[in-house]
Amino acid sequence: MPYEFTKEGLAVQEEVKRFMADHIYRNEEEYFRQYHEGGDHSYPPILDDLKAEAKKRGLWNLFLPHLREGDPGTKLSNVDYAPVSEELGKVRFASEVLNCNAPDTGNMEILNLYGNERIREEWLRPLLNGEIRSAFAMTEPAVASSDANNISLRIEKDGDEYVLNGRKWFTSGIMADRCKVMIVMGKNDPDAPRHRQQSMIVVPKETPGVTVERSLTVFGHEDRGGHGQVLFENVRVPADHLLGEEGGGFAISQARLGPGRIHHCMRTIGVAERALTYLIKRALNREAFGSLVAQKGLIQDWIAESRIEIDMAREYVLRCAHLMDTVGNKEAANEISGIKVAIPNMALKVIDRAIQVHGAAGVTQDTPLADMWTSVRTLRIADGPDEVHKMTIARRELKKYDPDFKMMPTRSDAEPHAFARP
Repeated sequence: MPYEFTKEGLAVQEEVKRFMADHIYRNEEEYFRQYHEGGDHSYPPILDDLKAEAKKRGLWNLFLPHLREGDPGTKLSNVDYAPVSEELGKVRFASEVLNCNAPDTGNMEILNLYGNERIREEWLRPLLNGEIRSAFAMTEPAVASSDANNISLRIEKDGDEYVLNGRKWFTSGIMADRCKVMIVMGKNDPDAPRHRQQSMIVVPKETPGVTVERSLTVFGHEDRGGHGQVLFENVRVPADHLLGEEGGGFAISQARLGPGRIHHCMRTIGVAERALTYLIKRALNREAFGSLVAQKGLIQDWIAESRIEIDMAREYVLRCAHLMDTVGNKEAANEISGIKVAIPNMALKVIDRAIQVHGAAGVTQDTPLADMWTSVRTLRIADGPDEVHKMTIARRELKKYDPDFKMMPTRSDAEPHAFARP
């Protein structure tokens, strides 16, 4: 294998497994009891106890390979972080306990890379310390946001301020009281080249003109923290809240979404593993038509297929992580898109099999399977839909054979190439 775990990475992996066994699994039921008692978007108090224990063990901000000197956390490579994130993915709230949860991870990454010292002190440090939460406002309800050039929220310079006008939705986490800041992507120059029209800017949640209009459900369920629809009406923020330079928003979005996509995939491997565990345990404890469910040939086929698919998917993610560590996110773009398509689709198959084996129980709150399915199904859209990732992969493959290939057809494109067979 081209990748290799470091000694430090292996130690962290083992410590995370122990932490999951000692603190996460045994408190899973209590977490959900507190959450449901508190209502939508509530903050279960048990999280503070678990976070304190995680910090004490040094299990904090493990996702950030660009961690700076003096910042709290342990610096791991993408390869070393992959098995850690897989373990955290097995329980929905585990990533938050170690301060490794989305959308904060991606936001911290770009605040770390592109924020000035004021932004780092005012917003990044509280996020690194787990004192606040954040949101990312990119998607819009009125346009196809999978094409960033469609983004219509305006960011306009006015003296020493920027003024924002527009509407966003699926601003994940914005409904939580602990969410204090957003990173907003908008259009600052519609006449610039298509990938230089957008900028990103930091917007405190309580800024005048920011209105959280509603929370959007996912498959009829309210996610903790919500996916808010947010209206920006003449929202004024200081000019030094701009991340990077004007027109740099598209490039920053790629810097953010690359790590975010692989983190989602790492966690989703863990989701699939836990779903397979549920499938097997149920099959070994239920009898139907004179034999254990586990003795049915079809179920054995499902178990074998799931094992093969999960292991193949894990190797794909680790290869991608290795490329990100060695040649950079840009060079690993094909693999990042590839895993973003492959891993959620794999996990959905495994979860669906587990639900079938559980029968009616599989779609109730008595197991985490239904919640797993809705969460993973959303990943086929979040951070770019499957179809867009496939399109970008196909374009790169086509350009290997025709460097001048264009996605938009022209008359000359209709003519066959000299090397094409009739």
